[in-house]
Amino acid sequence: MTEVLYTRPEIVRGDGKKDFLQVEKTLSAFERIYRIGAVRKAFILFVLAAAWEIYGRWLGNPLLFPSFSETVTAFAANIADGTIPARALASIKTLLIGYGIGIVLAALLTTLAIGSRIGADLLETLTSMFNPLPAIALLPLALIWFGLGQGSVIFVLVHSVLWAIALNTHAGFRSVSNTMRMVGLNYGLRGLKLVRHILIPAAFPSILTGLKVGWAFAWRTLIAAELVFGVSSGSGGLGWFIFENRNQLETANVFAGLFTVILIGLAVENLIFATIEKKTIRRWGMQA
Repeated sequence: MTEVLYTRPEIVRGDGKKDFLQVEKTLSAFERIYRIGAVRKAFILFVLAAAWEIYGRWLGNPLLFPSFSETVTAFAANIADGTIPARALASIKTLLIGYGIGIVLAALLTTLAIGSRIGADLLETLTSMFNPLPAIALLPLALIWFGLGQGSVIFVLVHSVLWAIALNTHAGFRSVSNTMRMVGLNYGLRGLKLVRHILIPAAFPSILTGLKVGWAFAWRTLIAAELVFGVSSGSGGLGWFIFENRNQLETANVFAGLFTVILIGLAVENLIFATIEKKTIRRWGMQA
């Protein structure tokens, strides 16, 4: 396998045109493997797992910090008896509901913001007021307003997702050049058609960033909310699984719950968001 290092003019022909010479380099087996992103990420994960295992064995206290192998054993045991899959499914269902509602509300706010000055002022005012407010701080009020049910968790999830997505989307829309806007207007695009065909494709890198940040905020808020909500309701997802095993001093199971959250995060980032990025941003030439 060869790689083109650079291209430079070599000779000038009689007609004044230039012939170009491509300077190539033969890649070694190591270089070919190194260029595969999945291999590099797998190596990083292997190093982190090895460091985890070494520190856990050196500490020699599974109650305080179980090793990676002990965590994997606990994880496999909870997978086999169906505990982690059931808890993870409960968490993901709740998260997707809150995440979806947050996306819809963010889309409405940003569409209103780019359509009028009062809409932009409304979005800026609301984000200035509520974005610095930790979502988990609203959980006591949510429990009063919505009771000991799923609605309380969904409420704080929407709060954690909404402002991150709205801010990034609005910033992306504002960064779209006037030239592109004018092209859309010249083609007769107005209102939602302009947003759909011009603004969203042009601002999609910022929108995707907002979706990633919103997803991360939603996970953190969900686990924190379930740690509290699970205590009150006696049921819950991964957060309640972590809390329950902490009370029982099953530290390996606690780490197994955290390990599950990490695995889900890696899967979503590398399978869903990476696929969306390849089919949109990289395909459209917005990113190398």
